[in-house]
Amino acid sequence: MKLHALLGNSQKLDGGAMFGNAPKALWERWLPSDDQNRIDLNCRCLLVQEAGRNILFETGVGAFFPPDLRSRYGVQEERHCLLEALADIDLGPDDINIVVLSHLHFDHAGGLLSAWQEGRSPQLVFSNAWFIVGEQAWQRAIQPHPRDKASFIPELPALLEASGRLERINGTRSKRLGDAYRFHFSDGHTPGMLLTEIQTDDGPLVFAADLIPGKAWVHLPITMGYDRFPEALIDEKRRLLSDLAQRNGRLFFTHDPNIASGRVVKDEKGRFTLADEAVVI
Repeated sequence: MKLHALLGNSQKLDGGAMFGNAPKALWERWLPSDDQNRIDLNCRCLLVQEAGRNILFETGVGAFFPPDLRSRYGVQEERHCLLEALADIDLGPDDINIVVLSHLHFDHAGGLLSAWQEGRSPQLVFSNAWFIVGEQAWQRAIQPHPRDKASFIPELPALLEASGRLERINGTRSKRLGDAYRFHFSDGHTPGMLLTEIQTDDGPLVFAADLIPGKAWVHLPITMGYDRFPEALIDEKRRLLSDLAQRNGRLFFTHDPNIASGRVVKDEKGRFTLADEAVVI
C-alpha cells in the first residue's frame, strides 16, 4: 500500500467562519489571516495505491467554478491541481478505480468535474471510477437545507447517478473497498459524513474530512461556523480522538495548509494533540 497526499486546489476563506465562536486573538496564533481576514486552506486529497488499484479519497474543490464564483470562494488556482498532481506520479483520471467522498460539499467534491470553460457544461473527469458516498450525505445533497444549499453543486448528483458507478453506503463497510477500510459516521458538520479508516502498516489512519479539518481543530472546543451541530460535533470528535489515541492511530487532514497527517496523543494535561506530524504521507 502506497499513500500520497495530493493537492485538489487551495482556498482562502474567512478565518472567523472557519473557527466558529473562537476569537481571532486565539485562532490567529495558529493560522494568520490576510487583510481580508482570510486564512490559507488546502483542499487535500488522499490517494491509496494497492493491489493493482488506485483509490482516491475526495477530490478537493477543483476548478469547475466560473471566475466570479472562484473569486467569491477564494479558490486560488484556475487550473485543475488534482489532475496535475496525479500526472506527477504518472497517473491520469482514467487510472482511478474508486473515489470515496466524505460528503458532497463543493470543496470536497468539485474536483470530480472538469475545469470551467465558457459555454461548456462540467463533466465527470474520472470516467472509470466507482463513486462511494454515504446515503445520508447523498440525501442532503439532493435535498439541501437552506443553511448549506450554497455548499452543493446542483449538477453533480445527476452526473454521478447517470454514470452507473455510484455506491451509496449505509453500513460501516463497502464490498468494493474491502476489509482494509471501514467507515465512521459524523452528523455534526453535515448529515452522514463518511470518515474512512484505513488499515496501514503504521496503524489506523482516519480521513478526518470536516470533523477535524486541520491541526488547530484537534483542540476539542474548536468548531467551524459552517458546522450544523457544533456541540454534537465536539462529542463525535472526542469519541474519535479517544479511540485513535488508544490505538496509536493517525488523522489525515484535508484543509490544513501545512500538515497532511499526525498521530493522535494526549499531552500531560490530558488534552488531545498530535505527534509525528507529516507534510506528506
